[in-house]
Amino acid sequence: MFRRPNLYTSYEAENKIFPTWTQRGLAAIAIIILFLMPFDLPVISQIPVVRFLGDSNWLRPVSTMFIILVGALGFNLLAGVAGQVSLGHAFFMGVGAYSAAFLGGEGTDAVFGMGLPIWIWLPGAGIGAALVGMLIAPVAVKLRGLYLAIVTLGLVFIGIHMGNTSWGKKFAGDPGLGRSFPTFDIRLWKEEDPLVLMDDDSKWLWFEVSDNQKTYFFVLVIAIIALIVAKNLARSRTGRALQAIRDRDIAAEVMGVSEFKYKVIAFAVSSFFAGVSGAMFASLAGKLPAIEWDLFLSVEFVAIILIGGAGTIAGTVMGTVFVILLPLMIEEMTIWLSEQIDEGGFFSPIANFLLTEGADDFGPISIATQTPGWPLNVFDWNIALYGLLIIVFLIFEPLGLYGIWISIRNYWKGWPFSY
Repeated sequence: MFRRPNLYTSYEAENKIFPTWTQRGLAAIAIIILFLMPFDLPVISQIPVVRFLGDSNWLRPVSTMFIILVGALGFNLLAGVAGQVSLGHAFFMGVGAYSAAFLGGEGTDAVFGMGLPIWIWLPGAGIGAALVGMLIAPVAVKLRGLYLAIVTLGLVFIGIHMGNTSWGKKFAGDPGLGRSFPTFDIRLWKEEDPLVLMDDDSKWLWFEVSDNQKTYFFVLVIAIIALIVAKNLARSRTGRALQAIRDRDIAAEVMGVSEFKYKVIAFAVSSFFAGVSGAMFASLAGKLPAIEWDLFLSVEFVAIILIGGAGTIAGTVMGTVFVILLPLMIEEMTIWLSEQIDEGGFFSPIANFLLTEGADDFGPISIATQTPGWPLNVFDWNIALYGLLIIVFLIFEPLGLYGIWISIRNYWKGWPFSY
């Protein structure tokens, strides 16, 4: 209700995806902006952030962000909604990627491949990962906390090892170079000329659409579908059962909630999301070795839900945008500051304070080619930033960015009253 946050008159009203007209309007505007963002339209170009992210150089990182968002939504259902600590999300992404490679890739003497169209290999990647998740779930549901985390951590190293074995090479390709993954081309079956070719520029209605823009639109649609599915699942009977298990598993069992059944569902659904995300991630990259599905990728998902807000869909979106795009923005900012030094710009004193080119120079951020030890380069700072942000949010704001937004929203709607 207007100026009364969190006040609802029925359970149905509270359980809507967008309870208020303001939220519905903002969601509609956000979707329109996202679809028009890659085009150089006068109205859209006036928005600084949109103009920045819609640039051709940023469409690929933004597409990667949407792909990671799909996997993060699955991880949020498992860790945030169901409360199951997992460090093996990268393993399930790898399973999905190689399921897609088997179903949609071109087969040779070195690797398997059936050459099926995307409407088969993309959902097939999710189903393959979900089946593996269901096989692992009966063992995982008997474990809690640290023990479950260690078991799922082992899956990552098992997956990397299997990808490098002689049998695994038939799926993963050469251990150093990887294999070619299927593209996003849309075909009815195996015809040579696809209905939509993603690798060239073409004209849609009144717009010239590049290959990066086509990929952007495709992954954006998949991300929106994943958001709708995840949100509806979280507010369904299954979602409420998972939250009950997360909060008090013994009490939920006494009330008739089958802990085994719903934990298996959580692993299966989470693995499905991870498989679809892994397939799209590999297809966007073109070629990936098995080593890419490593522990750091799993830690990124942990950082996303902790920084964004565990157990919330909005927090997962915020965390994904923050974790995926922040390192790139820091890198761009570093390049811009180094240009300020060369040109003697207005911000050159700040740049001189922050950046250093060698051991004799002062500055916490190194822009030198090789920087062993201190000062750290941009990549090392981004890694350290993950750990620092996780610690800060766990101590000061357990709900992450979503919790900060809720505090700001409630203060604004309740102003000038403090209660």
